[in-house]
Amino acid sequence: MEEEVKKKDMSLSVLNSKMEVTFSLRRKEIVADQPLVSTVKQRWPGLFIEEQVYAEFQRIDCIDLKSTFLTSLDNHTRGFLKMYRAKANQGRGSDLEVLLEKLDSQTTNLTAHRRYTVLRGLPLYMRERPSISKTLLDTEALEDHTKNMKMGILEVVKESADPSRSLTSVVNVAVVLEEEVVMDNLPDYTNAFILLFGLLYALNIEYPKDLKYTFEVVQKVFLHLGNECTARVQSLKNKLVHM
Repeated sequence: MEEEVKKKDMSLSVLNSKMEVTFSLRRKEIVADQPLVSTVKQRWPGLFIEEQVYAEFQRIDCIDLKSTFLTSLDNHTRGFLKMYRAKANQGRGSDLEVLLEKLDSQTTNLTAHRRYTVLRGLPLYMRERPSISKTLLDTEALEDHTKNMKMGILEVVKESADPSRSLTSVVNVAVVLEEEVVMDNLPDYTNAFILLFGLLYALNIEYPKDLKYTFEVVQKVFLHLGNECTARVQSLKNKLVHM
């Protein structure tokens, strides 16, 4: 399989067939042995290709991750933004207020900006870690920013980018796990977020404690996986119903 991934003219259909055949073995290794991400990447490099992240999620949960995620995100965007604005207006979300101001200044590609705002604002609204991501300039090396980063997203922006950071200033987005860039050259933050979530499932990684509610929202609200919710997530679901 490693040879197939290294081919310049790699066949995604051939790779997918090999990943299908080896799925049971791979899941047994990952769940039972809990190997380091670097070990999994060396043994199963195909798992870190975008199409295979989605395919692996489908094999595990029988759900089209990207389509289901984006459909739910778009359906709930209006409700999330209303909740964010309500919290910001109460003086309980200065970081949310900054995000919303940036959104309100945009005039093009509004769907992408709204998705970005909802996902960036979710940890803030859930009273968790301020950000899943770090931002760096395109003159800096990705590896210089992965130290102590157990899980997250790196956004690379042009050195001359406007401080308001519209999405057009982002030139690269990468996913980091266990201080290693495992996927990069991704098109935007939203895709990186979806792939990060998919990798957590594919690699059987527990949600980090300081983001457990954020990822529970993704699991229970966006993807409808599981019924029982924590009180904090259930409160959010109840508010969404009335938005």
